[in-house]
Amino acid sequence: MVDRSTPPTRPPLSGASLVLRLAGIAVVVAAVAGAFAYVNGTLDPQRLTPKKLINVLETNNGVHPGFRRNHSKGVCVIGHFESSFDARSYSSAQVFNQARTPVVGRFALPAGNPYAPDGAVPIRSMALRFTQANGQQWRTGMNSMPVFPVGTPEAFYQFQQAQSPVPATGKPDPAAVPAFFASHPESAPFLAWIKTAKPSASYVTETYNSVNAFYLVNAAGQRQAVRWSMVPVAQDAPVATAPAGTDFLEKDLVQRIAAGPLRWQLNIILANPGDPVNDASKAWPEGRKVLNAGTLVLESTQPQLNGECRDINYDPLVLPAGIEGSDDPLLAARSAGYSNSYLRRTSEVSQLPAAKQEAQQ
Repeated sequence: MVDRSTPPTRPPLSGASLVLRLAGIAVVVAAVAGAFAYVNGTLDPQRLTPKKLINVLETNNGVHPGFRRNHSKGVCVIGHFESSFDARSYSSAQVFNQARTPVVGRFALPAGNPYAPDGAVPIRSMALRFTQANGQQWRTGMNSMPVFPVGTPEAFYQFQQAQSPVPATGKPDPAAVPAFFASHPESAPFLAWIKTAKPSASYVTETYNSVNAFYLVNAAGQRQAVRWSMVPVAQDAPVATAPAGTDFLEKDLVQRIAAGPLRWQLNIILANPGDPVNDASKAWPEGRKVLNAGTLVLESTQPQLNGECRDINYDPLVLPAGIEGSDDPLLAARSAGYSNSYLRRTSEVSQLPAAKQEAQQ
């Protein structure tokens, strides 16, 4: 398509840490600048803008100050990535060319209400930030669905509008979503998947997919279109139905990770010539070459309200040298939308529940 009063006290930044923080901000700004050129609507007021996109999410989900406008309910995870070196001939990125890269991640539900019950939707998400030794970062947001419902930002916006409350009733028009899908035949693969998808009982048993395509670029400048998946290693089989209760996912994750590190294999799928690279609603045929690029190892969890992941914008276009975004228009829209959401929620951090509780103690 990728946080209430004074925040928890943190130690002041040293001069070196401040330089690194500012450098990180510069990387983000540079990465999203091109995205805003696509969706900022400065010259064309009819064009979809990040503001419009985030506004419709707030209309549908309510405004929850300090939280992400989508994927609001989540939990931070800390770990590292161990490269297998199998992808180094395809990409010059250090993450594939060094043995170990630190990771700060986040599991979440793909909804805009941080108090939603965990069984409300069948989709789970995983977001990761890899920080290379050279300071460059790779940020990725993945979902347990295999394809995106639609292929353009405009269609996604229309999908959100179909779920918006109508003034007459204060509730969504029950005919709007079926009408939307009827007018968007590209959503057929997603609908076929969602008909059999059930809310899982654990983040740990899920496979997470990039959905969008990217390019790996090697030292010679050769480019290979790819998608990727994080596939659980030696984990329990998914439970058919989710347990009763509203917050079982985080409890399950904390319990499992306390018993030992959790692992996912990074599978990178190589596109064949002619495979759709710029349309996330279309799956690639079976039989594509798959690289085992390495293993994600998660070792601990943190609450999202004061954990390391809280202030990270998991913008999918923050990429290191050796990985490039495709021309998929959803990537540019995700990047710009995430930035707008980030600016809103970080201006509201003082309103986060944990900060209120700490200020009262």
